[in-house]
Amino acid sequence: MEPVRLAFLMKSSLFRIIPLLSEVADAARRAAKACAPDHAIVTANSPNGFPCRHCLRWAKPGERLILFPYAAVPLGHPYSEIGPIFVHAESCERYAATHEYPAYFRNGRVMRAYNSKFDMIDAEVVNGNEPESVIEKLFQNPETAFVDARSVSRGCFTFRILRA
Repeated sequence: MEPVRLAFLMKSSLFRIIPLLSEVADAARRAAKACAPDHAIVTANSPNGFPCRHCLRWAKPGERLILFPYAAVPLGHPYSEIGPIFVHAESCERYAATHEYPAYFRNGRVMRAYNSKFDMIDAEVVNGNEPESVIEKLFQNPETAFVDARSVSRGCFTFRILRA
């Protein structure tokens, strides 16, 4: 195995990527079909503007998605916020390579570290191809319970990261 790939696998084995639960994606699809006012069906019109939080890939132009509000940090906590996220309108396979950082999201993310009380204790913008290093650094703090990856430009939740 090539040294760069081995180093990547060693670092990525320190954490697990947690995509949106299938139950949440399915509930969003049902709500959209029932015409819930806070669930919209949209059509992707660009290759890098509509990230599905369930399969963790960008929707292709022409694919339909559900846009709906989501709170990654439960309501009732100071850092709770409800923001818009997308899931494919049609069923998609949940991201399964949880020991690997998703290739589609290596840029344009900020990593926010939270403690077990859901308080944000640190944050760092990912520059280029270094998300594993940022995640490793944030988990060096023993108070870090989890890290959320979010969009730098829009602030939207992308996925959660837990210690392996």
